[in-house]
Amino acid sequence: MTRKMLVLAFVMAGFAAGAAEARDQIRIVGSSTVFPFSTTVAERFGKSTSFKTPVVEATGSGGGLKLFCAGVGVGHPDIANSSRRIKASEVEMCANNGVAEIIEIKVGYDGIVIANSKKTARYELSLRDIFLALAKDVPDGSGKLVPNPYKTWKDLNPSLPDTRIEVLGPPPTSGTRDAFVELALEGGCRDFDWIEALRESDKNRYKSICHTIREDGAYVEAGENDNLIVQKLEANPDALGVFGFSFLDQNSDKVQGSKVNGVVPDFDEIANGNYPVSRPLYFYAKKAHVGVIPGMAEFLAEFTGDRAWGEDGYLADKGLIPMLDEEREAWRQKAIGLAPLAM
Repeated sequence: MTRKMLVLAFVMAGFAAGAAEARDQIRIVGSSTVFPFSTTVAERFGKSTSFKTPVVEATGSGGGLKLFCAGVGVGHPDIANSSRRIKASEVEMCANNGVAEIIEIKVGYDGIVIANSKKTARYELSLRDIFLALAKDVPDGSGKLVPNPYKTWKDLNPSLPDTRIEVLGPPPTSGTRDAFVELALEGGCRDFDWIEALRESDKNRYKSICHTIREDGAYVEAGENDNLIVQKLEANPDALGVFGFSFLDQNSDKVQGSKVNGVVPDFDEIANGNYPVSRPLYFYAKKAHVGVIPGMAEFLAEFTGDRAWGEDGYLADKGLIPMLDEEREAWRQKAIGLAPLAM
């Protein structure tokens, strides 16, 4: 589809429902983890340019990409934030709905923390501990799986507190949930040799064991609002919460991140790759909306400028872990050139 045809499709879609005028404000949906970074850029953008401040909604990565991929036109979001890379199935969904050219931008890096209130002691967990605490089924010591029997942290590791396992975390629509399952649960699951061997012999069973969270109340889905999880941890010092490093950084007077495999989740340890539960963050933009929704190209330039996502940029002050200079420049060139996604 040519550029002219894309713009025509956009206009047709936007006015098909009888819209009186085209939208003049960028609309952004998606990840609650990327939300504070995107909101900060949007506010700076609105104050420093003649364009309206973009509207940013935290819908979760999966929910945001579903909205993003629903179509082209003023009735659909322009940008989707995501705390994981877009899936091939989502790219296919986009294509089926006429979203043919997607601009992919890696924002930087983030750590997923398992935090608790500063009113109690910091936890020191291994990936194995996290798997045993939260997996639906766990090994019983004889090479068999049993429904998770552990009620307290001490039950699964004598060095941990004799406190009931209660972890507040994101729902299945969240990219943070996806990454936490892949990095933390699966990381601990692989500590068992016979389960690790299933990666080659029975991938479906391996994934079922390593990616399925228990549903007996030990893991509590607390919604997409990470600030709400922080508030709940303050109210319940015995609970732990799962969320992005930026929320820990912004609430360091109230909560503390658990050590994972002996590493504290701080800016330097995530940046140098030592912290084991870390991941890249992304956003996705519709090329068809550039030049039609006012400010699209300029917003991409603002987000990918050094004053925003650079080592000393204002997003680092919000807890974003910047990419190295060379990687950052490569992604900036993709944004400026409106380079379409290549899976």
